[in-house]
Amino acid sequence: MTDTASASIQAVLDELIEEFDLLGDWEGRIEYVIDLGKDLKPLPEEARIDANKVPGCAAQVWLNSRREGDVLFFDADSDSALSKGNIALLLRLYSGRKADEILDFDAKAALDRLGLPSALTRQRANGLNSMVGRIREAALLAKA
Repeated sequence: MTDTASASIQAVLDELIEEFDLLGDWEGRIEYVIDLGKDLKPLPEEARIDANKVPGCAAQVWLNSRREGDVLFFDADSDSALSKGNIALLLRLYSGRKADEILDFDAKAALDRLGLPSALTRQRANGLNSMVGRIREAALLAKA
C-alpha cells in the first residue's frame, strides 16, 4: 500500500484500481471495501455528533475533519460495515491532502472507474456521493 501522505491522489487511485481489478467479481470487491472499513480507528464518542453526520446515507456515518497547516485530515465511522468501508476508501484517497488537491480531483470519475456506484444500491451510492460532498465542503471551508 502506498504511503498516501507522499503519493499523489492519482497514484492512490491507480493503486485502488489495480487492487479492484485483481478482485474480479463484485462480491469480492464489496468484501474488500468492507475489509477496508475494519481498519478504521474508532471515532471518539465526542466526534459522534449531529454536526459530523453525513446526511443522505443509508446508515449513520460520521465524518470529522481537522486542519493541520494547509493539510486536511479526516476521521470517520459508521454503524454499517459497508458504509464504513466506503468512507475508509474515501479517506485513503482524501485524508492528508491540501484543499486544492481535494477540489481538483474528479471523485465521480474516480468512483466510476472503480465501478463502485454501480455495485451499490441507489441509496448507498447516494450516500457515497454525500460523503464525497462533505469532504469537498471541508476543503472549500479550508480555502475560505
